[in-house]
Amino acid sequence: MLKPAGRAACYYLPRLAARSASRRHVFQTRGIASTAVDRAPSTVATTTDDARHHAAPAAGAEVTPFPEGGSSRRDAIKAAKPFSDFLTDNYHRQHDYLRISLTERCNLRCVYCMPEEGVPLSPQRELLTTPEIVMLSSVFVSQGVNKIRLTGGEPTIRKDILPLMQQLGALRPYGLRELCLTTNGIALHRKLDGMVEAGLTGVNLSLDTLDPFQFQIMTRRKGFDAVMKSIDKVLELNRHGAGIKLKINCVVMRGINDREILPFIEMTREKDIEIRFIEYMPFDGNKWNKNKMVSYSEMLDRIREKYPTVEKVKDHKNDTSKTWRIPGFAGRMGFITSMTHNFCGTCNRLRITSDGNLKVCLFGNAEVSLRDILRESNNGDPIEAEAYEAMKQVEMTRRQTILTEPAKPLGLAPNEQHLLDIIGMAVKRKKEKHAGIGQLEHMKNRPMILIGWRMDHTFPQRQGGSRRVASGMGIVPPSYLPMSQSITWGLQQRLFSHSATRLNDRSSKPPKLTHVSGSGSAHMVSISDKAPTKRTAKAVCTVRFTNEVAVKLIQENQMKKGDVLGVARIAGIMASKRTPDLIPLCHPIAISKVSVDVFTQEEKTGKTQDRPGSTVEIEATVSCEGKTGVEMEALTAASTAALTVYDMCKAVDKGMVIEGLRVVYKEGGKSGTWAEGVSMQDHESLSDEDS
Repeated sequence: MLKPAGRAACYYLPRLAARSASRRHVFQTRGIASTAVDRAPSTVATTTDDARHHAAPAAGAEVTPFPEGGSSRRDAIKAAKPFSDFLTDNYHRQHDYLRISLTERCNLRCVYCMPEEGVPLSPQRELLTTPEIVMLSSVFVSQGVNKIRLTGGEPTIRKDILPLMQQLGALRPYGLRELCLTTNGIALHRKLDGMVEAGLTGVNLSLDTLDPFQFQIMTRRKGFDAVMKSIDKVLELNRHGAGIKLKINCVVMRGINDREILPFIEMTREKDIEIRFIEYMPFDGNKWNKNKMVSYSEMLDRIREKYPTVEKVKDHKNDTSKTWRIPGFAGRMGFITSMTHNFCGTCNRLRITSDGNLKVCLFGNAEVSLRDILRESNNGDPIEAEAYEAMKQVEMTRRQTILTEPAKPLGLAPNEQHLLDIIGMAVKRKKEKHAGIGQLEHMKNRPMILIGWRMDHTFPQRQGGSRRVASGMGIVPPSYLPMSQSITWGLQQRLFSHSATRLNDRSSKPPKLTHVSGSGSAHMVSISDKAPTKRTAKAVCTVRFTNEVAVKLIQENQMKKGDVLGVARIAGIMASKRTPDLIPLCHPIAISKVSVDVFTQEEKTGKTQDRPGSTVEIEATVSCEGKTGVEMEALTAASTAALTVYDMCKAVDKGMVIEGLRVVYKEGGKSGTWAEGVSMQDHESLSDEDS
């Protein structure tokens, strides 16, 4: 491989020539003239938008490339299969570009990207394995995706990134044209040679300053020299014919690095680089402020003052960047105007987060888990290399019995149709455009670093619930929402709404089981027409002991298994998040707060009970902002906490009893507020009095 100083070109060029020949063959087999390879990929996409989605030929079929122009080429385009309906939304946008986050981890701490304190990391089991990434990529490529970009976190720190890229590069005969990488460049120079051989076609490198000291301030880490080394390495390989499209992304923030716009422009004088200036965007944890944002028009005005001959370059249909150039300069400049001029109308991008959630819009907070559906074929367990190879063998055996089946990439998921149905539902629900600047700054979304993060961890001042997707559920709302205020129990708080009167109005209707259809079969109730509201539920239960030994050991923290009350509290919180996994017809919901209180009766009342034995009391309160209530989540939390107490104490009291599990309070939704022991008339009068 080339060293930084460079080996002889004769070593590297034959490999590049072979790769170029391979690319020409790929384009020929997909019905596109070989001369199109020399064009920019985006140009090809524009001129042959239908032909590029030709199905791969049957195994062993002879393919004759058609000439540039002429009736045969036009006929082939007309005969091309339409773009996949699964990847086409209701606004006729065709999503042929897939971004995949490979990791949550990053070796920098950029101020606009993540909170200074960092972010909690998901357990490894929750992240996509390499076979799972390859399987999902195969599914998307089979439907027309021709560009895949690997992101993070920082993708280059993933240990197996080179084998992963090699497997993704193997999808080129099936329609993949571009394999790109977004990186901070710290470790890129060490792995770049292998990436190019694997099929790398483009690098977007994040660099927000050309000042080494400012770099350390903005990233909270050292590494400027390593980034510049990576840039030089890309340019060196390009001089030998590697053909890597290099773009440098710079997030411009007023008072921080906006003075460096012109120095960045100077980089394009001699170097074939596209500098892309990005309007500062709001994500959780980056302390976004409108006054920090430097708009596209303001940046362009500054550039015009020094370079009055700057001119617009024609953009392609799906470009996110508005491109300009200065005559005589080798490179170009672009502006990503997410805040002032959105490019939603031609958006062709989908994102898969590192935990396997499909995100149809960067600024949208709706996600659906593809990981959980994919793992259904492996009993819910992560699909590692061994299981993947077994699945491929089954697929190969199956194809040998179906000789007429068109060739397609190995590794497609056994439950591919289920995946496609869910993907299609998510894409169809994509909105026409994201919110405006005034709304985006207040909208809850993952921190930018965690577009690949599963939202069931706790940030300072925030807590969310795990979102898992049941079969056929489609898009799932986000769980990363602000914590609601604690609910103080007691009727004296008078937290009752006017909707309580509606519950009284419905009391005369015949009772009906909502989860049973007219024919008597169980089904999941539709909540699509319900309006999201703030909802709260409180459940309680009691663990009653037959003697005083257990409670004494609990109070003195002398149980062999540890802190009974503390462990039970954590177990209850965790269980509430997993309620949809345990109760088949229970909707996944966006939990915004869970509190579980576990205490002995002596601690609650300050008095010793008269009769032998004692109790542990459990109270679980769950809140959400959604379309359905949280009674089941509260009951699951309370019962699991009680079972944990039972498990930790059964060695000293085998006769204890769990009793009294029930909901004692609920708030929100059409039924309004309900409390145990309070009549409908009392609810109504309290609500009217408060109004």
